[in-house]
Amino acid sequence: MESIGIGEIQKNSSIFSHLKKAIQIVDKRKKKVLAVVYPVKNQNIVKMLAGKYKNKIQKKAIDLQVAKEIALKQAMEEKYGLSS
Repeated sequence: MESIGIGEIQKNSSIFSHLKKAIQIVDKRKKKVLAVVYPVKNQNIVKMLAGKYKNKIQKKAIDLQVAKEIALKQAMEEKYGLSS
């Protein structure tokens, strides 16, 4: 397994798009493994991961302004405990 530092990833993030084998992401100062990244066999990973929440998405199209108002209302309810 190949080890890659954080700096190398920051300089060249295309490493992930052409990944053929597993790599370790290492913090070279602390000499600690931060993550292990494996290549994806299924290129349609977004649809596969999004499938868990596909039934929670609203089917009707809503206006952007309405969506902002709903989000603001929910944020205010969470923050201040308001329910009106």
